[in-house]
Amino acid sequence: MKRKNLRSAALGLALAGLPVVPFVPLADAAVYSNGTATATFNVTLTLQANCAIAANPLAFGTNGVLSTAINQQTTLSVTCTNTTPYNVGLDGGNVTGSTVASRLMAGTATGNTTTTVGFQLYQDAGRTTIWGNTQGTNTVAGTGTGSAQTLTVYGQVPAQTTPKPDTYQTTVTATVYF
Repeated sequence: MKRKNLRSAALGLALAGLPVVPFVPLADAAVYSNGTATATFNVTLTLQANCAIAANPLAFGTNGVLSTAINQQTTLSVTCTNTTPYNVGLDGGNVTGSTVASRLMAGTATGNTTTTVGFQLYQDAGRTTIWGNTQGTNTVAGTGTGSAQTLTVYGQVPAQTTPKPDTYQTTVTATVYF
């Protein structure tokens, strides 16, 4: 920029009440040939065993009389650091009286919250191995890969006496132990 234009720009900034910083040209980078010296430094990251778990809802849909079993499934996603062993457990749910051996959903309508529908969660598609929350007994074991791993939860509402119409629900907690 020409010197006259720089002065005009500086005068304009000063009149506007803005600070004027003097222009100092940068020096050319020098080239040296007297020798070199080097230093090294370490770059580190410590990874510890860790896992995360996410769950998708399990919906048995809309039905009438519970005269035959209703089967549905959902998935869990487990992400653990590579080579980290883990177990995944499912609790009995949050309905009063519900246990891993005898899971219950409760009605949601006012005056019907103590009415229940039985259901069960299984580890296998044949629905023979109950999925519980006791490590070494009824949990599902795996080893982390560093990426998400999908586990399928097989649900069943068995044939039973049908209670009054309502939406029945519970909240089951999935836990990853590592």
